[in-house]
Amino acid sequence: MSKAPLICGTAAGPLFVLSLLIQGATRDGYDPLRHPVSSLALGHHGWVQTATFLVAGVLTAVLAVGLRRTLPRGPGRLWGPLFVGVWALGLVGAGLFTTDPVSGYPPGSPDRLPAYSSTHAALHDGVSLLAFIAIMGACIVFTRRFVAGNQWRWAFYSATTAAVVLVALGLSNAAFAQSQNLVAFGGLFQRIVIVAAWLWLTLLAWKTYRSDERSRPGARVASTAPAVVDGL
Repeated sequence: MSKAPLICGTAAGPLFVLSLLIQGATRDGYDPLRHPVSSLALGHHGWVQTATFLVAGVLTAVLAVGLRRTLPRGPGRLWGPLFVGVWALGLVGAGLFTTDPVSGYPPGSPDRLPAYSSTHAALHDGVSLLAFIAIMGACIVFTRRFVAGNQWRWAFYSATTAAVVLVALGLSNAAFAQSQNLVAFGGLFQRIVIVAAWLWLTLLAWKTYRSDERSRPGARVASTAPAVVDGL
């Protein structure tokens, strides 16, 4: 039963990123370099992005359960899956609560509203921020776990992902607040956040799946095969 949740985890990220790439390239008036991913939930075809948030969130919640059941004892066995679960809940919340227009999308809307247009929009920003904090927390927790297991490449990769998400998130927030020097690249900065986070989580799910496969009783290991180094 532990295999299916981990497979769900490997599917969530590619599904989310593929959806936003296709939508961003085909939506009239939408500039992927400038506009946030959440703005894709606005307008006539907004239901596509809403569904993307919800489906990816559910798949990731299943992954969190799978990680909790599969990870061996050690640092982060509780908090790692918990942070992944909060990331999943944030995705679901972002789908349930629609954002406000920003940076001129949909066409004809102001660059930034003087105040939230609804409670839904305020909740969207709140759950989205919580989700980004959670994925950074997951990276940090797993960094500690990988250090304890002497998996230095994975520790470095996890720590680097947390740093990239933090910096790019700050830049995207400044851009969406209409910082003159950054506003034209807000969508790009946010996509760096999203791709970095999803890539890390997808690889983590796949790594855990492979490790679980190798640890199962009766797993076939060729005695003449070279040792497998657990890395990226």
